[in-house]
Amino acid sequence: VQDLIKEGKARHFGLSEPGVNTLRRAHAVQPVSAVQNEYSLWWRAPETNGILAACDELGIGFVPYSPLGKGFLTGAISAETKLEKTDFRATIPRFQPEARAKNLAFVDLLKQVGEARGATPAQVALAWLLAQRPYVVPIPGTTKLHRLEENLGAAVLQLTPEDTLAITAALSSLNAEGDRYNAASMAMTGVEAPPRL
Repeated sequence: VQDLIKEGKARHFGLSEPGVNTLRRAHAVQPVSAVQNEYSLWWRAPETNGILAACDELGIGFVPYSPLGKGFLTGAISAETKLEKTDFRATIPRFQPEARAKNLAFVDLLKQVGEARGATPAQVALAWLLAQRPYVVPIPGTTKLHRLEENLGAAVLQLTPEDTLAITAALSSLNAEGDRYNAASMAMTGVEAPPRL
C-alpha cells in the first residue's frame, strides 16, 4: 500500500476491524488515515479494547460501521419481526427472537431520548456517536431515500453534554443479548497480524 501511495495510485490507507496491536504496527510503517470498526450503542468495544485510544493518540479517523445495529436501533425491528432466510441477520445470534426481545431496551432508551428532543431513535443513535469524538464519522447503510434523509437529520441534532451523559449512564445497565456475528464471522474480527519473521 505504501508503494501505491508513493506512485499516486492511492492517497490514504485504512484498516477494517484490526486489533489494536495490528493498528499500531501498520501505522508505524504507513500512517493509517482511518479505521472502520463496528461501533454503536449496543457494541461499544472500541471504547475498551484500545482502538479509540489508539486513534486518539495517533490522529486516526474512526468510521463506525453498523452504527444503527444493522437496523435494530432504528426501532423498525421487534421480537416478532420475521427475518427472511436470505437476510444475513437471520444468522446472527443478536437477531434471534429471544435476543431481540431483550435488546429492545436499547430502542426504548433511544425512543425516550428522541421524544424529548423531537428525534427518531436512529437520529439519537447517530447523534450519540457523533458526540463521542470529533473524528468519529458513522456510515449507516440504507436502501431507502427517506431513511437517508432521516439519518442526515442526526447531523443537526445537538445532544447536550447532559443528554450524552444520561444515555451513556443508561447504557451501563444494558447488555446486548447475543453475539454480534455468528461464530465464523466473529473469528475474523479484531484479529492481530502474525508476528514478523
